[in-house]
Amino acid sequence: MRIENSFIPVRGVGERTERDLWRRGVTHWDAFDPSQVGATTGERIQSYIDEARDRLADADARFFGERFPSNELWRCYENFRGDAVFFDIETTGLSPDTHEVTTVSFHRAGDTTTLVRGDDLTRERVARHLDAPLLVTFNGASFDVPFLEDAFGLDVDAPHLDSMYAAKRVGLSGGLKAIEPRVGIERDRPDISGRDAVRLWHEHERGVDGALETLVSYNREDAVNLRTLMDEVAGRLHAEVFEPERAADGGAEP
Repeated sequence: MRIENSFIPVRGVGERTERDLWRRGVTHWDAFDPSQVGATTGERIQSYIDEARDRLADADARFFGERFPSNELWRCYENFRGDAVFFDIETTGLSPDTHEVTTVSFHRAGDTTTLVRGDDLTRERVARHLDAPLLVTFNGASFDVPFLEDAFGLDVDAPHLDSMYAAKRVGLSGGLKAIEPRVGIERDRPDISGRDAVRLWHEHERGVDGALETLVSYNREDAVNLRTLMDEVAGRLHAEVFEPERAADGGAEP
């Protein structure tokens, strides 16, 4: 599903109105005509489409991030996933007031970078990697993003898609490690957990050989696997939310 299939960013247009448009064959901005709805709604939708076309041509993800309901931000994924940043952090605990960020891995356009505390994990580098059209995390809205903001004095304002909530919508509940096997993801070190990540960091501080390398490998897998997970979740949401309505209109191209 793409941004161009959606009408819910328009004020006054909810899921019922959008689904009604889809059922009548209006599955893309190109198929919309103001006469298909009431005068006020039609004017609002047309005005939105006119502006949104220009914003999409400029790859202005923030425009759409501000207009889509947070639980529908997954609809922007197909448009921006090629330049999205998938990231995950490891810490020494759950509170940014008393604990520290140890590693942060960023996966973007097939490349993965890991920043390590005491080496290259700096505010400037974190901010540079988070400068993206779309951020994707797992439980990042509650943990990763606020932790980084507190730890480095950042204001993360890029559109943020928390895949945990999107996954729940298609019946994939639980932690990332529990979900991965259910979508065909295999890990090189399947027995390592978040608790092990804390242990590995402390072992690294004590000089244990290989501890940091194992931690970095684990953290990088978290970030890389987010891409595979979100691809799967977005596909399932598309099938559940959009495809039934397209079928009702005879399968018109979106």
